[in-house]
Amino acid sequence: MGFAIPFFEEDIPLYVDPFLLWKSPSLNDKGLHQILIAAFNHLGVLHRKGRTEEAINQIIVASECDEVGLGNSGTRVGRRFGRGKAEEIIQLFDRIPYYRDHGFRHIEEIQLFVDQVGKDRISDIACSFLKSFLVDYTIDQCMSLNIPTEQVELSSVYDANKQIFENLIAKLPTHPTSHKPILLTPKHWLRHIPWISFEQYFRDSCPQDDIAHRGEELTRVKVLTYNRENYGVIDAYVKERERTQADCATDPLFKQIPVLSARRKLAEIKKLPTGKDDNADRKYELALGALLPTLLYPHLDFAQEQARTDSGVSIRDLIFYNSRQHPFLKEIMDDYKSRQITFELKNVERITREHVDQLNRYLHEEIGKFGVFITRNPLKKAEITRTIELWSGQRKAVIVLTDSDIEQMVEVYDSKQRHPLDVIVRSYAQYRRSCPG
Repeated sequence: MGFAIPFFEEDIPLYVDPFLLWKSPSLNDKGLHQILIAAFNHLGVLHRKGRTEEAINQIIVASECDEVGLGNSGTRVGRRFGRGKAEEIIQLFDRIPYYRDHGFRHIEEIQLFVDQVGKDRISDIACSFLKSFLVDYTIDQCMSLNIPTEQVELSSVYDANKQIFENLIAKLPTHPTSHKPILLTPKHWLRHIPWISFEQYFRDSCPQDDIAHRGEELTRVKVLTYNRENYGVIDAYVKERERTQADCATDPLFKQIPVLSARRKLAEIKKLPTGKDDNADRKYELALGALLPTLLYPHLDFAQEQARTDSGVSIRDLIFYNSRQHPFLKEIMDDYKSRQITFELKNVERITREHVDQLNRYLHEEIGKFGVFITRNPLKKAEITRTIELWSGQRKAVIVLTDSDIEQMVEVYDSKQRHPLDVIVRSYAQYRRSCPG
């Protein structure tokens, strides 16, 4: 299929990245990006003409596009911006001289200035302003593939000529019970994280020493405030992302690495020393980031490396979408509400209480209360006790996979007699036997 096949009951954990349209060799994609940027920058024009209320209402409408089913919602229904957040975005056309004089080059830049605007919002804004194209694309795909459609009213379709949102009657695929319209999205528009993103900026380009003094907590709010007052830093970051555009590729599809490659990754992991010397910790993360998605596919999919928490500062090393196709994964969903599963990669000699507490902070209602440590050696007694206390007090489960477990997963991946997921099932069973009740 040329499009991402949607789920009926929840979102797909992928997002439209407008940068893919900007860098595309397709004149159609480039033209759509120009339409998107023109529509967004028109909000600034409205604001300057004293039609601020109209601009605010348009950004509120554009902030959610349920029909595409992209993101993390468990119901395919999201929430639009509140008025305050919309005002904050419109004010960027006043606060930053470049945007006042020239407008935005990429709508993804909003993430670098406004709190609580992430990849899901960027994706929805892009889809909202390009919804007219998505309607035509969906109709074309349905006709080609004989996908059933019905006549429905689609709300909030942007008319680029009138520069307003209108309702539209069209024949589209619909949800089998709610009969709400469904729009299909081209695969080559999709990524896990936008190429221009707060996550990548914070990790690789943010001048952290200029923002927080030694001993101070570096919060997302501090970073965003600094960015608004130092646009030159953002300008340099965006130009660098444009310069390295060749490295930006779509990533919704996954192909397992061969057995030989899996064994090479395992050998690389086993040779690494613990700690951070010679970037051993990063090499450990990269090797596991390539190996684990292969070992756990297809039961765990849509692997996302270096996934940033909502605060924008703390980082979880690897997150998988929980397909619930395996009885164990369904149990994890039922017991811990884990629509996604967090894997924390620690290339350390020993997991400490601080590591356990860090993973504990990641495990909350939004992402689920089941987490996995991938580390070199088994936990010591004190840390085992701490993980059991988390289950007793908060009904959170934290299990551990060591080098020997990873090796066994590679062995069963090679033999094809069992699935590597069974190693995780075994570790969980051992963990639960240690828990009271």
